[in-house]
Amino acid sequence: MSAEHEQIVLHARDVEFDWSKLPMHWIPGQPQATHSINVLHLALPEGERWFVEVFKQAVPLIRDERLKEDVLGFIGQEAMHAQAHDGAAAHLESAGVAVRPYIAQMEWMFRRLLGDRPGSSREWLIERLAMVAAIEHYTAFLGQWILDAKELDAAGADETMLDLLRWHGAEEVEHRSVAYDLFCHLDGRYGRRVRSMLVVTPVLAWIFVRGTRFLMKNDPTRPGRTSWRAYRRAARQGLLPGPRELLREIRPYFRKSYHPTETGNTDQAVAYLASSPAAQAADAPR
Repeated sequence: MSAEHEQIVLHARDVEFDWSKLPMHWIPGQPQATHSINVLHLALPEGERWFVEVFKQAVPLIRDERLKEDVLGFIGQEAMHAQAHDGAAAHLESAGVAVRPYIAQMEWMFRRLLGDRPGSSREWLIERLAMVAAIEHYTAFLGQWILDAKELDAAGADETMLDLLRWHGAEEVEHRSVAYDLFCHLDGRYGRRVRSMLVVTPVLAWIFVRGTRFLMKNDPTRPGRTSWRAYRRAARQGLLPGPRELLREIRPYFRKSYHPTETGNTDQAVAYLASSPAAQAADAPR
């Protein structure tokens, strides 16, 4: 565990966002890129509530007080992420996008498929912790990507949405090691780590591809169908992570010496959280 990670004290920020002026395509002229990112609002709340429940079950098993403190901070941050993205999803629904069918699929996956089972064992808990660690590898990458994505500013992307995404992304970078450290603390087997990444990667790809298609189809402005060409064009413009970036990010996780502190810039994340309008308002004295 790196020194920079040990110095971070994780805490939840009670942020609020006003979506009343958010346009349907908040990246102007880019409906597919907009909806590719909007998938986060539909998929993440259920996923993050699942993270919270799994981590709560693991807390009594933790033997290291500093790790326990980090896990509790992680739980608080993930709960706030779910709440913030719920608000954005509710705005999409009020704007005429029928989001419930897709959200229902996420509820089935995280509550039924990946939820508690009768007589759930420690092994099932650790298996899910390994999945969370693999997912958090990608969220750290995406968090750093959104912090760096100045092309979104240049394209005129909505400032409130960018603040939500960058606040969330900065906290993902801030707590990027916690799930991995917890998995290693309770198990850490290399084979399980590899297997979890091999399961998580195609599922995440399916979530985003299916979600983008769903949102484009249900967009009341009828922007047309999704296409690989439109994705590649948006990626070349810096509006979405490119396929090579995503594929390149998988490889480090399979190294036996891997640790999440290799991904992301803690100083940059902390600096953004100090300047984020939503985070500043949340941290201000009441």
